[in-house]
Amino acid sequence: MEDRVRYLIGLIGSGIGASLSPALHEREASLLGLRYLYQLIDLDDLHLPASAAADLMRNAVLLGYRGLNITHPCKQLVLDHLDTLSADARAIGAVNTVVIRDGQAHGHNTDWSGFAEAFARGLPEATINTVALIGAGGAGAAVAYALRSLGTKQLTIVDPDPARAHGLVAKASEWEGMVCAVGGPEALAAVDGVVNASPVGMLGHPGLPIDPDLLRPSMWVADIVYRPLETQLLGIARGRGCRTLHGGGMAVCQAAAALRLFTGQRPDIDRMMAHLADLTGTELPSPPQR
Repeated sequence: MEDRVRYLIGLIGSGIGASLSPALHEREASLLGLRYLYQLIDLDDLHLPASAAADLMRNAVLLGYRGLNITHPCKQLVLDHLDTLSADARAIGAVNTVVIRDGQAHGHNTDWSGFAEAFARGLPEATINTVALIGAGGAGAAVAYALRSLGTKQLTIVDPDPARAHGLVAKASEWEGMVCAVGGPEALAAVDGVVNASPVGMLGHPGLPIDPDLLRPSMWVADIVYRPLETQLLGIARGRGCRTLHGGGMAVCQAAAALRLFTGQRPDIDRMMAHLADLTGTELPSPPQR
């Protein structure tokens, strides 16, 4: 048998039992001819606090893992325990991808590029001058950075934790080209679109992140939640005439970017979207191409 490199990859986070990351990565890696195993490292199953993520990452280095994905609530907690950080991850202040080489852990962020790619594919003609962002955690920071790269000029952060919202505004003030401020739900009255980057709406966190009466037909609404793809927010928004974008595109695009960092191979994003459709039993529309 050909002696091929083995890729042992993991995902560290809480309540990740329903994650589709293992299947998305392993299906595409197999089609790329790679020997690839993706394992879940669930803090809830291990009865560990989020602060244990750094120790788990160090153990993964010792155990021969070649990469890790990091998800809620650990994306910011691992920052001080990495050997290097990419420029984007440093600017965002959050890591979702760790490449392990020669005993060292190198932090990256593919959430921002994943959202930017998915948005450009799914809402290519959308006006994005003014946007409201719901959620100021690690995922919210990545989405804010992506919106800035896409051309957003005014971003309003809406988060139930004022300190976290102001923290993201302070971080975004270091970026050029976008004005960022903290606001309340009333900010939706004057924006081109809204992004839900909070966990509200995902499995285990039911509900709506905003009052649906604030939605207008002229708005677009994006959700980064992908389990389920059709969140309550998106269903209501579509019913009110809004253009919508589900979280599946971001999930696929960030996974493809991470897989490329882990292996050096270029995944097929359209093929991975087909994997997602099959895994979720959902017929996904073919997004417009840039």
